[in-house]
Amino acid sequence: MSTAFIIFGASGDLTARKLIPALYNNYRKKRLPGKVHIIGFSRSKFSDETFREKMKEAISKFTPEVFDDTLWKEFAQNIHYMPGDVENRDHYCALARQISRLEIPPDNIVFYLATVPGLYSSIISHLHEASLIDESGKNGFRRIIIEKPFGKNLASAIALNKELHAVMDENQIYRIDHYLGKETVQNVLVFRYGNAIFEPIWNRNYIDHIQITVAETQGVGHRTAYYDQTGVLNDMFQNHLLQLLMLVTMETPVVFEADALNHEKVKVLRAMREIPKEYSARYTVRGQYDGYLLRNGVIPNSQTETYAAVQLYIDNWRWQGVPFYLRSGKNLKEKSSVITIQFRRPPTQILDIAAGKTELFTNSLSICIQPEEGIHLRFFAKIPDQGLKTRPVDMDFQYRDSFGTNAIPEAYERLLLDAIQGDTSLFARSDIVELSWNIIDNIKAGWASEFAPPLLQYQSGSWGPDAANIFIEREGRRWIQSCNSKSDILD
Repeated sequence: MSTAFIIFGASGDLTARKLIPALYNNYRKKRLPGKVHIIGFSRSKFSDETFREKMKEAISKFTPEVFDDTLWKEFAQNIHYMPGDVENRDHYCALARQISRLEIPPDNIVFYLATVPGLYSSIISHLHEASLIDESGKNGFRRIIIEKPFGKNLASAIALNKELHAVMDENQIYRIDHYLGKETVQNVLVFRYGNAIFEPIWNRNYIDHIQITVAETQGVGHRTAYYDQTGVLNDMFQNHLLQLLMLVTMETPVVFEADALNHEKVKVLRAMREIPKEYSARYTVRGQYDGYLLRNGVIPNSQTETYAAVQLYIDNWRWQGVPFYLRSGKNLKEKSSVITIQFRRPPTQILDIAAGKTELFTNSLSICIQPEEGIHLRFFAKIPDQGLKTRPVDMDFQYRDSFGTNAIPEAYERLLLDAIQGDTSLFARSDIVELSWNIIDNIKAGWASEFAPPLLQYQSGSWGPDAANIFIEREGRRWIQSCNSKSDILD
C-alpha cells in the first residue's frame, strides 16, 4: 500500500519546523507503513529540488542530532512540490493529476491543512469538487488533518463541522492539537490507570484542588495580528488546557480506543459548571502584559488578554466541590506546563503541632509536561536529630534520567503516524470541540458583560497580575509556580 501526504500551506513555518521533520523521523525509525509520497502545495514558486533543499536546511537546523545526509537523500526522493492557489478550483484538478503521476500511485491520501483558518472552507469545498476526498468505490482511505484553531467560537466551530460532515464522515476528520501528541501528556493516562496506588485517592475525598499552568516566556512574536483577534482564552484554554483537564478528570474507559476515550471526555465537559455572568469577576482574572499595546498590528486600546486565570468546577460524583484552577499567559517568568494535584490535609497533624509548627502541610503531585519532563511527589519527612521537626522532600521521576536525554520525540511524530494508521485517539472529536467552545464562549460572555473583571496590566517577566494571587489565596491556596520552583509548592 502507498500513501500520498499532501500539505497545503507547505511554504510556511509549520511544515519546515514540524511536519517534514516528523515524517523524516518516522521514516528513519522505519515506522511509515508502505511507500509514503509527500507533496507540498502553496503559492511559492518552488521546484521539487528547491523545496527539498529548504526542508533539508530546516531539519539540519532544528533536529541536527538525528540528521543523516545519506538517509535524507533516500527520504527526499519521496518529497515533491506543486505551486498552487488553494482558492483556485482548477489547481485541485492539477493536483489530482500530479498525484496520479507519482511513481507508485497512492491507494491512500492524507491532506494536511497548514494554512490560515480562513482558507479551510475553500480547501474542503474544492477537494470535494475534485473528488479527492471521496472514498466511495476506492480501496484506500481519504483523510484530512486540520490545525487549530478549529473555529473562533461555538457558532463557527459548528459551521465548520457541518461543512466537513457534508462531504466526509467523522472518521475521516483529524482535528489536531499537538499537546495531545506529547509523551508527557499521554503519560497522564498511563500514570492514572497503570498504577493502582493512585486511583483510589483520585477523587474529592482526598484531593483539595488541582492546578493546570501553561506559562510562556515569549510574547506574541510574529503572530501579533492573529493574536490580537484571538487572545489567550481562545489560543490556549479552548484546546490545550481543557484537554489536559479532561485527561486528569475523566473516568476510566472500558477499552483504550478512540471512541471510548472520547465518550469519557465528553462526560467531563457536560459536567462542567457554567460561570454566571454576575460571578465573572470572582471566578476569572484577565491581564495584558506591559508593552503589548505598542506592538505593530495591535489595535489602539486593544482589550485582548495575554493572560487568564479561571476557576472551574465539575459537577459529578468524583469531583463535586473540587476547584480546578487553570491559567496561561505570555511573557511570564518561566516556560512551564505543569499539572499539580494538591491533596487534602490529614484530619489532624499531631507531629507538626508537637514540633510547634504553625503552618500545616499537604502532599502534592506535580506532572511536569515541559520543559523539565517528569513527575514529582511531595511528602514530609522528619529532619534527623531535630526532635519532631519535619520538612518537605520530593520523590522524583525525570524522563531524561530514566530514558535518556533525547528519548522524547516531537509530538507531531506520533500524531502524523496515527493519522496515517487511522488511530483517532489523540485527535478531537466534533462534539468535544463544540462543548469546549461552549465553555469558552460562556466565559467570554461574562467578560463582555457589565460584570466583567478588569483587564489588568502585568509586568513582563512576572507571573501575571497580582489579582491572580488574590484570586487563589482568598480560599487559603496559592499557585505552584513551576516544576523548577520547588520552594513555591504549598507546604
